[in-house]
Amino acid sequence: MSSDARDAAAFYETRLGQLTAGLLRQKLLALWPDCANLAILGLGHTGPYLQLWREQAARSIALSPHSTGAVPWPPGRASLSCVAQEDALPFPDLMFDRILLIHGLEQVDNARRSLREVWRVLKDDGRLIVVAPNRRGIWAYAESTPFGYGQPFSEGQLARLLAALFFRVERQDSALFAPPLAWRPVLKGFLTWEHVGHLLAPQLAGLTIAEATKDVHGVLPVARPSAGRRVFVDAG
Repeated sequence: MSSDARDAAAFYETRLGQLTAGLLRQKLLALWPDCANLAILGLGHTGPYLQLWREQAARSIALSPHSTGAVPWPPGRASLSCVAQEDALPFPDLMFDRILLIHGLEQVDNARRSLREVWRVLKDDGRLIVVAPNRRGIWAYAESTPFGYGQPFSEGQLARLLAALFFRVERQDSALFAPPLAWRPVLKGFLTWEHVGHLLAPQLAGLTIAEATKDVHGVLPVARPSAGRRVFVDAG
């Protein structure tokens, strides 16, 4: 079962959604403080987050899978919203400097195929951020939020999946320790929950975050089966 884009958009209009987006934007901006003149792709439901770099990027594209639908961008600089199959991205090889994947990996039919497509369209010196529900956190089971759908991942599972598909995990982080409840005491103490959770129970975060680069030395290109596609074999 997957979360509809309209449901995700509705969540981010609530107070809990606004606090969640604000916290994640801080995390993402710490990882990518400057994306001036870069090409950025957002996969999943990324509108609340791509706005961080939208005005400085050379190009920003928000792509949603067919199964969830798309939420249009508001008017702005060099931005596009589109819908496509996540395992057949409509872009040429090596097109993007940065790719953000949120509300996406846990909901795709085949995570490995989707990440292979991400590898293909990411530049060799590009960077990827994956944000996914943490298997050990309660947000992964709360269907009142867009994180409560699909296949959650532990920090180790996400790192191993990326490594198996020739990504090198550079940094990992976590977020969302407050319970996913729109109760006034929870909302008022949202940041306190975050601080205390990091100190006392980091393994129980609602989300796991990984930044990765391409491990271009771990693969060798072989014959191209069709234009715009590459197939790789393990070199080790």
